[in-house]
Amino acid sequence: MQTTQSVNSDVQRFNWLLRRFAAGTAGVIEAIAVSSDGLLIAMSATLERADADRLAAITSAINSLAFGASRVYDLGAANKVIIDLERGYLMVCTLGTGSSLGVLAMKEANLGVLAYEMAMFANRAGDFLTPQLVEELKISVGS
Repeated sequence: MQTTQSVNSDVQRFNWLLRRFAAGTAGVIEAIAVSSDGLLIAMSATLERADADRLAAITSAINSLAFGASRVYDLGAANKVIIDLERGYLMVCTLGTGSSLGVLAMKEANLGVLAYEMAMFANRAGDFLTPQLVEELKISVGS
């Protein structure tokens, strides 16, 4: 069982990983992490809370649609969803415990590099993203 101190350090570590991903990945405008129940658990440093909550709802809906399509058409789980918009991209991938990463990116972003960086983030974060940590992240993002 994890102690409160280790959970708090894992919250800090997860937030640091997300913020580092958003700030250090070419083409990323903003990034968020969303729990399996659609609630915001982390957001990039420059994102306003209201905008992060809207993006969390959109990310959750996209994930739900992808899951539904995978069930109906028996094509396996969704790895990434890419929405090509006029002036950018919205990308969603899964993290451990059913959580998701939502990324807004510039049109000039290299999608291959961005998809790779998202997968690397998912691997790093998924290593320690437990249901208990998700609950702690929900609480910490609210403060």
